[in-house]
Parts: sequence; C-alpha cells; structure tokens
Amino acid sequence: MKSPKKAARKRVLVTGGTGKLGQACVADLQAHGYDVFVVDIVAPEKGIPHIIADLSDFGQTLDAFSSVGMEIHAGVGGPQAFDAIVHLAAFPTPRQYPDAHLFQNNLMGTYNVFEAARRLGIRNVIWASSETTLGEPFDGAEPYAPVDEDYPLRAKSAYALAKVLMEDMARQFCLQTPDMKLVGLRFSNVMEPADYAKFPAYDDDPEERKWNMWAYIDARDGSQAIRKAIEWEATGMHPFIIANADTVMSKSSTDLMEKYLPNVPVRKELGEHETLLSIEKARKVLGYEPEFSWRDKKSR
Repeated sequence: MKSPKKAARKRVLVTGGTGKLGQACVADLQAHGYDVFVVDIVAPEKGIPHIIADLSDFGQTLDAFSSVGMEIHAGVGGPQAFDAIVHLAAFPTPRQYPDAHLFQNNLMGTYNVFEAARRLGIRNVIWASSETTLGEPFDGAEPYAPVDEDYPLRAKSAYALAKVLMEDMARQFCLQTPDMKLVGLRFSNVMEPADYAKFPAYDDDPEERKWNMWAYIDARDGSQAIRKAIEWEATGMHPFIIANADTVMSKSSTDLMEKYLPNVPVRKELGEHETLLSIEKARKVLGYEPEFSWRDKKSR
C-alpha cells in the first residue's frame, strides 16, 4: 500500500519583509509551515530566501515575483508559483518624504504588485492598507465611534490618499479578474514589545494619542491577521480594520471619548479599555483575535 503523498508546503511572497511588521509576518508564516520568499530593498536575516528589488519599477517587480531563490518559474500556475502575496513594502508614514514622491512610490508600487500578481496567475493578495484612510488625525468631527468598515473614507494626507486609492484600485482589479482576492488590512499604529515601555507616559497627555483614537496593533497580532487573511477563502476586494483589542491608555475608553472627543456619538456600550477602531468584522469573518497586549507582562 502506497503511503499518502505529503502535502506541499505553501509558498508566500512577502514584500517589505525587513520592516517592523514584515519581520513579524515572516516569522509567523514560517512558524505555521509556510515557505517564505522576501522582496525588499535590503536583505532580510541570513537564511531567508529573497531578492532585492525596487517595486516602484514594474520590470523589477515582475522579475522578482517570477523568482524563487536563484530559480525563475515561467508560465501561470507553474510548480514554483506563489500561492499568495503579502504586500507590506511602502514608505510607512506621512511626510517621511516629500508628498509627491511618497504618493508616487506607494501607489505605483502597489499597482505594480497587483498587476504582476494578475499576470502571473497569483490570485491571493493581502496588502497593507491603513487606519489613515478613516480620516486621521481624528479631531472631533467624526461621524461616530467605534470606527468600523462602513466609515466614510477621508484622506487627510498624501499618504492616506494613496491608501484610499489603493482600495479603489483593488476593486477595479477584481472587476477585471473576478477570481482574484485582494484583502486590504487597515493596520493601526504598529508596535513591538520594546515599544510598550513608553505606553504609561501616554496618560500624562491623552491628546498626544488622540490622533488615532488611542489605537495600536502589536506586530505579532498584525501577522496573525495576515495569515488568517491568506487562509480565508473568498474572491473580490475586502477591507478589514486591524487593531489590538485595547487602547494604549490606562484611562477607560468611555472617559477618553467623553473628555477628548465629546461631540463624536458613541454607538455602543464600551468595555473598559475597548479599542475605538472596531475589529468586529475581522473577528467574525477572519477569525482574528488579538493575543497580545501591552498590559500583559507576558507580551513584552
């Protein structure tokens, strides 16, 4: 009797795999049995298969996405084709570079990723959208809280504008290619355990973190959301807010809203430190559930 064939390990390409979220994502995917290939402008840790490429150049993007180590796979759906792409590479914050340069780099880089994936027959693409699409910095004129995926998109920076247009672009790609899945994860402010030491000081001036309703995302929980988005079976474009279950503050969420955003309607009874960037959709659809918190010493 023949022994059953061992299931092939799934191969995932991660752009921006050397960044804060990218490193956590690579580690999480490897820990869960995925083969990972990194595309970035700098090399990742030794031993991680990678290629150095500038994604703002379509030719480099297409070549990189056709690569696995020193090999090149030709044709759609070949034995070495990637099962999914995770696109995290971008200039990560507003005003890090002049606006026009940042906008062009981030938007065109994402177009190149979507188009290269489409041409190569890779139908599962997860990319980093942003909480900035929701109108940050929040200033008290918001329609309601907690913020959710029905919120009207409002770009207040060139960075946010590029993210908003990426979501529209993804919808159009899915119209062109109906079997494509493009998931935009609207990540909150990414934190690592080393960042948690500064959190207690936020209580001294809650205004300092009002800009994103005191939200954050632990890079390890962000990686969990990425993995679960990869594994979710769907087609079309889908946005999800990805934040931790709590805020960065010791003060209660109710007190924060009443004192610092008093004119914003609160649509539900809030838990003591409940996030004000709603993760209910990600919980229900993806099965996402944050495992880490700055309040838990084991998370540090």
